[in-house]
Amino acid sequence: MTESAKRLPAEWEPQAAILVAWPHTGTDWAERLESVESTYSALIAGITRFEPALVLVADAEVRNRANQLLRQQGIDTDRVRYLQVPYDDTWLRDSGPITLADGHRFTLNDFRFTGWGGKFEASLDDRIVGELVDRRLFAESTHRHIDWALEGGAIESDGRGSILTTWKCLHLRHPDQSREQIDAVLRDTLAGRRVLWLDHGYLEGDDTDAHIDTLARFAPDDAIVFQACDDPADKHHEELGRMRAELEALRTPEGKPYRLHALPWPKPIIDEGRRLAASYANYLIVNGAVLVPAYGDEADHEAARIIGLAHPGREVVQIPCRPLIWQNGSLHCVTMQLPEGVLA
Repeated sequence: MTESAKRLPAEWEPQAAILVAWPHTGTDWAERLESVESTYSALIAGITRFEPALVLVADAEVRNRANQLLRQQGIDTDRVRYLQVPYDDTWLRDSGPITLADGHRFTLNDFRFTGWGGKFEASLDDRIVGELVDRRLFAESTHRHIDWALEGGAIESDGRGSILTTWKCLHLRHPDQSREQIDAVLRDTLAGRRVLWLDHGYLEGDDTDAHIDTLARFAPDDAIVFQACDDPADKHHEELGRMRAELEALRTPEGKPYRLHALPWPKPIIDEGRRLAASYANYLIVNGAVLVPAYGDEADHEAARIIGLAHPGREVVQIPCRPLIWQNGSLHCVTMQLPEGVLA
């Protein structure tokens, strides 16, 4: 595979499957397992309407539990493939493979996963990509282990060589490296032509140190969907306003401004005195559809409408994600798409 032919596909390009990991009592979900299982059931129901789901399970008991719940929801389990793999938690956006494509050949980028800068135990999650490779899950591909910390939620690709990310996250992962050094690593490992940096934007309660997939997302035809805050009294208002100004200043490879789609701001969700990181930008694109977080907020439907406008021709499916944000992530964070052709 030549370096020049590789690229990181955009999420809206054809996919082979979506990878998820089923929550169980050995994960941090144990305290609220039943409610989060209901979200996973809805999520997998949404995925399997459009493409297969690859579901990691820790053991046979977890597999049987997942299969039982999915069948109770009327889900076509013929579209579900279970893989028994050990894992610490279920955030596969950050621990799963970041796949580069070159025609029918692939590179499975296996970055070091540190539990978001050492916040949580991550030794099992850091081995997930290798475990999947050992199980011969993938077709003609190269397993590229990269001893450099990067999570999939920290980057966005337009499929044309532009990588969108945030300085806060990458700087905290690599405090001894300059922006120029980090930029060079991203371009090398992700086959990028350029890196677009955001210096502003955050969500209270976010463990990821401002992952881009909670803030701003590339969309087809030179568009960006982003989380806005229209409440001047909210502590996010100024910072997300500065982020919007940064997005307005970005240019496409052809030198044109991006078409921007601002998402509505949900009301604060407080749980046990803690504000949860609810973002509509954390949606998942699948073949023929876009799965959109819903939080039981009056802004849910407007967010779904705007995301649908940014992704024309795709059905919009709302997934109840309030249980997910208890652990400070949402729909996109617990999934990883696998590009068409990569599976054996």
